[in-house]
Amino acid sequence: MITAEQSSLQSEELDIIKRTRSEVMSRKELTGENLFFAWGYPTAIVLLLEFTALMFWNEDWCAWLWVGIPLIGGPLMTYFLNEDYERTHRRTLEQNVVLMMWVFIGFASCLGGTTMGFADVFDKCYCMYQGLLIGLGCFMTGIILHFRPKTVCGIIASALSPVALFFQGDLWPWQLIIAAAIAVIALIIPGHLFRNYVKKQRNNRNGECI
Repeated sequence: MITAEQSSLQSEELDIIKRTRSEVMSRKELTGENLFFAWGYPTAIVLLLEFTALMFWNEDWCAWLWVGIPLIGGPLMTYFLNEDYERTHRRTLEQNVVLMMWVFIGFASCLGGTTMGFADVFDKCYCMYQGLLIGLGCFMTGIILHFRPKTVCGIIASALSPVALFFQGDLWPWQLIIAAAIAVIALIIPGHLFRNYVKKQRNNRNGECI
């Protein structure tokens, strides 16, 4: 017969196994499913607004509307990161690498845009420069997280970036349309696909824990 003490020990062992399994699964759990939206939608919307402003007014200040992208995307990214951390209380090495990579890409984009603006070459190559950065970031994110749709979208976005160079002179505002399309391809579309993938994975793991 099983004594009360043995029963208590077995119960404790089962609790330890359940906790350990839960912790392992939480470490493997993907997060950050909303981060691409934090940059994708502000980038596409601000660039379209900048295009519209240039078409209507064609003033120098219109070309600086892109500054709104980091001013909106930065706080949104911080909000989503805090939301994820409050839920999981940890980040994996892969998630930290992806986060640092996109922080650097955002810094490089802002620095490049500011430098090109003061050097009076913004209208010649910034959209291609930004498109290549975003495409590279999307490609590397897909590689790190083993999510093929992001990798494919990153390749498509990078291949589309040089098209912006064909719009020069009076046609340069149309580069903004190319850049907005790149944001949709590299950030918004894979962002939705990744969010659905993460939610499905999370639901499956919750079902396994029950």
